[in-house]
Amino acid sequence: MSGSNAEKLFRLACVGSPRRRWPTFCNFYRRCDAEEISSSTHHPCLEAASAFLYVGGGGENHTVWAELENLKRQFPLLDYLRQHHWTPRQVGSRPEFVGLCPLHAEKNPSFYVNASKNLFYCHGCGRGGDLISFAQFYFGLSFRETIVHLRQELGLTPASPADLLEQAVAFYQAELRGHSQAREYLDRRGVRDLNIIQRLGIGYAPGGSLRRHLTALGHSFDLLLKLGLVNKDGRDTFYKRVVFPCRSNLGSQARTRNLYGRSIIDTAPAHRFLALPKGSLYAWDLVRDCSTVILVEGLFDLAVLWQAGFTNTTCGFGTHLTPAQLAQLGDRGDRLVFIAFDNDSHHAGHNAAQALARCLHTTGLTARLVVLPDGLDPNSYFTAGATATDFTACLNQAQEVQP
Repeated sequence: MSGSNAEKLFRLACVGSPRRRWPTFCNFYRRCDAEEISSSTHHPCLEAASAFLYVGGGGENHTVWAELENLKRQFPLLDYLRQHHWTPRQVGSRPEFVGLCPLHAEKNPSFYVNASKNLFYCHGCGRGGDLISFAQFYFGLSFRETIVHLRQELGLTPASPADLLEQAVAFYQAELRGHSQAREYLDRRGVRDLNIIQRLGIGYAPGGSLRRHLTALGHSFDLLLKLGLVNKDGRDTFYKRVVFPCRSNLGSQARTRNLYGRSIIDTAPAHRFLALPKGSLYAWDLVRDCSTVILVEGLFDLAVLWQAGFTNTTCGFGTHLTPAQLAQLGDRGDRLVFIAFDNDSHHAGHNAAQALARCLHTTGLTARLVVLPDGLDPNSYFTAGATATDFTACLNQAQEVQP
């Protein structure tokens, strides 16, 4: 539906006889879904543009829409009104009810509720909408305050840092679909398999909209700032970065422990994490039963190896493993660990790999160093044209380090 057509339908919902206005208003809501109405469209009868902030096309608004629709499903409008002492009578056999308007004083009932659509409209004061817009009118709250209030009435606990990270990840994933420069960057880095992109939860931070998105869901700016998702000016920490969620588990219990962002522009620092612990080895739930494990430095290395079929690859988010990550590798004594770090000209990756191999030997594990061509890491090795067969040959020629 175009913006001009939506505005015409808005106006129709405000004029004419009550018999005509109510069905027209319901028809407007039926026709206006997340893909059809621009978030800038405003119904003058509702007297609050913020009632429609979560309606819109595109990744960000679609995600907000889904979150708020889930909130409304947990709290049917008719039940909510009755909890606030609204006494209705049913209109015929239809799922429609009428009663005195809770939003203004009146003697004759003019406040209608369509229980199947979870909508209300008052022919007396001209206000209408859904659960969120009613609570906003009734309590005189801002849009964000209304979401927080409804969550409290539902008994929902404030979002934990882990929940907030998951919502940020969902936002970044939705944004990736709408930004070709980010998809082109992934293509240049050799990450092209859509299944791998989805499985790893890769997204993109365009900047300037994460704060708006998360506060629209009821989260406070202070919580976003405390977690490090934005700076004190509200700027997105991962501005212009491809974003990976750092997860130790990719199954049904997947939880994001941190975020890694890789800048797609040359003028910014290349790598960025939140100031949070790295957590466990990446996707350890999928690798822990493997007797042979490939360990890499970064998530782009892991992505191209998974794409090539080496799904026994995990990542420690750098060359220095935490004690918990070392314990994971050593949880079975017969494990063979191939260490495939960056073969850079400064030998930093090679030296770190040797030190790690000796450390693993002290735990009884066998560790071998995968030697790639000079200046290459697994990611650049594949983007330079290497195949799965080439990398298998590197594994077969891997060097064992003696204590």
